[in-house]
Amino acid sequence: MESEQLYHRGYCRNSYNSIASASSDEELLDGAGVIMDFHTTEDDNLLDGDAASPGSNYAMSNGGGAASSTTHLLDFLEEPIPGVGTYDDFHTIDWVREKCKDRERHRKINSKKKESAWEFTKSLYDAWSGWLVVTLTGLASGALAGLIDIAADWMNDLKEGVCLSAMWFNHEQCCWTSNETTFAERDKCPQWKSWAELILGQAEGPGSYIMNYFMYIYWALSFAFLAVCLVKVFAPYACGSGIPEIKTILSGFIIRGYLGKWTLMIKTITLVLAVASGLSLGKEGPLVHVACCCGNIFSYLFPKYSKNEAKKREVLSAASAAGVSVAFGAPIGGVLFSLEEVSYYFPLKTLWRSFFAALVAAFVLRSINPFGNSRLVLFYVEYHTPWYLFELIPFILLGVFGGLWGAFFIRANIAWCRRRKSTRFGKYPVLEVILVAAITAVVAFPNPYTRQNTSELIKELFTDCGPLESSQLCQYRSQMNGSKAFTDNPNRPAGPGVYSAMWQLCLALIFKIIMTIFTFGLKVPSGLFIPSMAIGAIAGRIVGIAVEQLAYYHHDWFLFKEWCEVGADCITPGLYAMVGAAACLGGVTRMTVSLVVIVFELTGGLEYIVPLMAAVMTSKWVGDAFGREGIYEAHIRLNGYPFLDAKEEFTHTTLAREVMRPRRSDPPLAVLTQDDLTVEELQAIINETSYNGFPVIVSKESQRLVGFALRRDITIAIENARRKQEGIMLNSRVYFTQHAPTLPADSPRPLKLRSILDMSPFTVTDHTPMEIVVDIFRKLGLRQCLVTHNGIVLGIITKKNILEHLEELKQHTEPLAASWYYHKKRHPSSHGSNGKPRSRVHHVQLIRSFQDGWGGGGDDSEEEEEEVCLLNGSNL
Repeated sequence: MESEQLYHRGYCRNSYNSIASASSDEELLDGAGVIMDFHTTEDDNLLDGDAASPGSNYAMSNGGGAASSTTHLLDFLEEPIPGVGTYDDFHTIDWVREKCKDRERHRKINSKKKESAWEFTKSLYDAWSGWLVVTLTGLASGALAGLIDIAADWMNDLKEGVCLSAMWFNHEQCCWTSNETTFAERDKCPQWKSWAELILGQAEGPGSYIMNYFMYIYWALSFAFLAVCLVKVFAPYACGSGIPEIKTILSGFIIRGYLGKWTLMIKTITLVLAVASGLSLGKEGPLVHVACCCGNIFSYLFPKYSKNEAKKREVLSAASAAGVSVAFGAPIGGVLFSLEEVSYYFPLKTLWRSFFAALVAAFVLRSINPFGNSRLVLFYVEYHTPWYLFELIPFILLGVFGGLWGAFFIRANIAWCRRRKSTRFGKYPVLEVILVAAITAVVAFPNPYTRQNTSELIKELFTDCGPLESSQLCQYRSQMNGSKAFTDNPNRPAGPGVYSAMWQLCLALIFKIIMTIFTFGLKVPSGLFIPSMAIGAIAGRIVGIAVEQLAYYHHDWFLFKEWCEVGADCITPGLYAMVGAAACLGGVTRMTVSLVVIVFELTGGLEYIVPLMAAVMTSKWVGDAFGREGIYEAHIRLNGYPFLDAKEEFTHTTLAREVMRPRRSDPPLAVLTQDDLTVEELQAIINETSYNGFPVIVSKESQRLVGFALRRDITIAIENARRKQEGIMLNSRVYFTQHAPTLPADSPRPLKLRSILDMSPFTVTDHTPMEIVVDIFRKLGLRQCLVTHNGIVLGIITKKNILEHLEELKQHTEPLAASWYYHKKRHPSSHGSNGKPRSRVHHVQLIRSFQDGWGGGGDDSEEEEEEVCLLNGSNL
């Protein structure tokens, strides 16, 4: 299991009521208030376990010494304190604690189910609640996707005209029942009126063109303005694709409201408006966000998921699969997308439920039939010509183009988004959206390939030319009178219409590349799948037509001579468009397996898996040569989300002590003692610091680790005790042990906080390589990791520390400033690095002889001493 945590915004300072308004913490750093004293005393005997063996280079333990042994992660109360174990906004969940809570809940249900029929029914309900929630999520996702598809098509056609017979019909539906359409002009019927016909009363001429041009721009700006205003006023989280945030949330981060009901409602409405405005964006990515909103909302109906953040993320993983299923009509691809791209923790039962959610969502969408073609997607195609081995060369070249486009787009888009954040331009999102929409509409209208809906463009580019196609791309010179021309001369030379379409496609390609860079990241719902596929489809169709004409005019070349006979229909340009679309999308997102499955489910091109695999793999290799990050990882890093990418390798040789906090310039490490603090002293520590957690030690003299307590839990427990327990005063003793310490008879009632103490915080020694520490954080989902030496706590490593360390290593700087520096001196073991005698207090000496392998040569009678310089200048 992998997860991620990082510094979180601060817990409350003074009271439970002030938690939500606390300022940001620097990190989930441990401790405050007590300076560490490395002096060993008889208190060490209070510990159950001894220190880690000093003879090992590094060691990992599942916890420090504890006051009493326990088999559980947490010491649960019979009556849990309300609020303990919950999380604030912009905090990271504790995966280990959440899984432990779920196991405890499951044990209680199993132990009670034989007591009565009611308890047995409750156990059945609990067991089936997972299937119920994914069923509801699939139903809602499919219904919303169908609604969005129908509304977007209608509003997109509204820019060009209106159906007089039925206002709710789009252009295609309006002409279905007309008996006055012709084969050549099947999209023209008396029922459908353009705006020029309605306003000016004429369908042709310069005045008509200008009026249609003006109305196209008017509707585009109106839709864009309405979308950005709704997002800004009602749901700021509804903007963008949503996939970077979904990945971060699935890794364990809390973003309150991002998957709420207001976000769902506004995103659904504004997604329709944004797509209809003609901006270079798609609805597929935001549909994943919409589906996850549905999953999050339905999970609150089931306590099993509403009260456990880790279990809730299993539902969100299934919801993301349902989102891709309805976005592309690809249920299997949706499951693989959730597994490969967005999910951080994906157990086997989540795989089954994701499959079921994708199935239900696809079934609902198919029942709605939003495109009227009995298919799940608009651009379902079937090819009847096989591909040949020689064609792998242009397919691989399309993969190279896709990788180059992906690398260029990521760098350009991130640079623009960074500039938007750092300049005044980013303070005016409405103006930016209006400006981009205006430029898009003005430039797009003259070109028919940029004027039409992007999904319809992809469908036209994917479709192979046949007797029923009237597209300009199919106006070959041999096409004279229907199907006979195709049968007599399948391999045909291009006519003027094809060459004209090629020039228009080249202009459309340039336009799409430029506008997609500036559109992705606007404060409206904006997906990247469809624009990337459109760019690849345009490039692929151009290459396909070029290869087709090359084979026609030079069929005697050795490249074509063996397999492309005269008169044979050898090349399928639509196939090249499909391969190019997959290559460009792969170059941007760096998806591989899920992308290939999505594309062949999308198009029905099961026979063409090998060309798709070759192009997608090539695009990934080429893109990785310029940077291993996909567009979603790049936006996660740009926004500063706490995300540890499992795909990123850590190959450096730094140790845990070089990354842990505190540094040399930081305040000394401060902790809580297990039984000699008062409530007043504990509150003073909390009020004077902004840390999110505190390690608990035996005493000031011992310094041995007992456990770890979270700031939020301490504050809630104190407030709860004051409300419900009598006798709790400022001078009441606070203890984390099982039994209360011996107190004078006139002392106030002590406060026991053992229930909020994590008795087995994950610890590593100061010699643990960071490669192992990073792997632990990824796979166990830790919030923090304590660094110890011989059982004595030295510091802490949090997710933020690791991310900062990785960023510094990427920038080729020193791993960390000299907060802890490591060197060797030849002074006797009883003396410090300055040659003066040591004090036993504050110091722990690490002495190794050359015979033990710690020396590299020299006098065998001398001992070599390792020193770790502490924050206050003393040595360890």
